[in-house]
Amino acid sequence: MKSAERTKKLVTMAMLTAMAYIAMVLIKIPVVLFLKYEPKDVILTLGALIYGAPAGLLMSAVVALIEMVTVSETGIIGCLMNFLSSAAFLLPVTVIYRKRRSFSSALIGLTLSVVFTTGVMLLWNYWITPLYMDVGREVVAGLLLPAFLPFNLVKSGLNAGIILLLYKPLVRTLQRTRLLPDEGHERIGERSLAVAYLSLAIIAVFVLLILVMKGII
Repeated sequence: MKSAERTKKLVTMAMLTAMAYIAMVLIKIPVVLFLKYEPKDVILTLGALIYGAPAGLLMSAVVALIEMVTVSETGIIGCLMNFLSSAAFLLPVTVIYRKRRSFSSALIGLTLSVVFTTGVMLLWNYWITPLYMDVGREVVAGLLLPAFLPFNLVKSGLNAGIILLLYKPLVRTLQRTRLLPDEGHERIGERSLAVAYLSLAIIAVFVLLILVMKGII
């Protein structure tokens, strides 16, 4: 990679990392019990789709570390949980999409990301959450189905819809500012109108599920 291209990549990654951190700090939507939705994984996954899984993992680690030393009260365990959650979501879709850049690959990858993240976080919640919440494992086990499972499904599903909606506009913006080459990055949004409708439908479904879980409707 040429020096100028490497510099542009580092600048863009730093910008996306900062945006992910700011989104985590400013946007926290209560869903169920103490669990809140925040959209940092959307930005981290967009970065991974553009620059690859290693870049996405690096950005996720940086955000988790900064979160630990600034706003988090859960220490190193919380840091590991945040990194694991981001990594579990961005890895499946990034690996699949970058092997074959197509809309169908993106949909398959995002679906697997939702399923994989939900499974990984359920295991984490069952084994690790009792350690830092200082409660019995049977208490956490009782929350897996009514709280942790629907929360992780809703969070991951909402992330998937927003990623489908934002990928093409982000890529085009980076291309217009010459931070990204013109070729090889727009296949997710190749059917713009259909992708927009599908994205909005997915987002609407999961927003409605949040409202149901909060007892608003």
